[in-house]
Amino acid sequence: MNIAKTIAPNLPYLRRFSRALTGNQASGDAYVAALLEALIADTTQFDSGINPRTALYRAYCSLWESISINLRKTNSEPNWEATAQNQLSNIAPKAREAFLLMAVEGFTTDEVSIILGTSTSQTLALLEEASQTIVKQVATDVLIIEDEPIIAMDLERIMESLGHRVLGIARTQKEAVHLALTKHPKLVLADIQLADGSSGLDAANQILSNFPVPIVFITAFPERLLTGEKPEPAFLITKPFLPEMVKAVVSQALFFDSEPQNAEHRNKIVHSALSP
Repeated sequence: MNIAKTIAPNLPYLRRFSRALTGNQASGDAYVAALLEALIADTTQFDSGINPRTALYRAYCSLWESISINLRKTNSEPNWEATAQNQLSNIAPKAREAFLLMAVEGFTTDEVSIILGTSTSQTLALLEEASQTIVKQVATDVLIIEDEPIIAMDLERIMESLGHRVLGIARTQKEAVHLALTKHPKLVLADIQLADGSSGLDAANQILSNFPVPIVFITAFPERLLTGEKPEPAFLITKPFLPEMVKAVVSQALFFDSEPQNAEHRNKIVHSALSP
């Protein structure tokens, strides 16, 4: 079996999961790189008897749960060790894994159980624990950058259901930057392609050049942003999305925004990262 060819189609999505789990690009990609090195050294860590995507995430989560890897420091994120220790002390990592595997990656309860090596009842308990500890965020102010009215309304409803206050909805880059600079949101949800042909990525970069704020990007093509060639976002919502996915990613973004880390460094990406 050629493991490289088998797992290649799922790597962009594993990187998305890894970043959501760890809170930033550098640490998330460090885990994925460590996994690939481990699989090259020992192919038996990849269970060829189950679905390849499930097997890949199972191998990743086994690595993530290793204390020696969890506390590993990367050259690009010198403060990551202290950050991880601080944040992981607030919530059980396994519960967060279960929550993101189902809400963001779309695995079923049975698949999550296989990935985490838990029983169905244990998985359900982990999901409940995560829902209680991650989703219940302190209310904050949100800016939505979205040119589709129905999608914007859905996002507004989801944010309000979490107790957040939507400061405004922008349909263009110009509107987005104006609202951000005048209302100073504490969280931004940004579509990639806007009504007048402008870019949500450019809007995000302009906003971040003025003040740090966690930004969650919305796109139908996450693999276009996770190329490994440009600075990339830590938090992505894939269209079409379910409310549970939005809640999970937003909660993770706010969860890690409490850490002493520069939000601009974590979120800023360049327009050229998106394929035309």
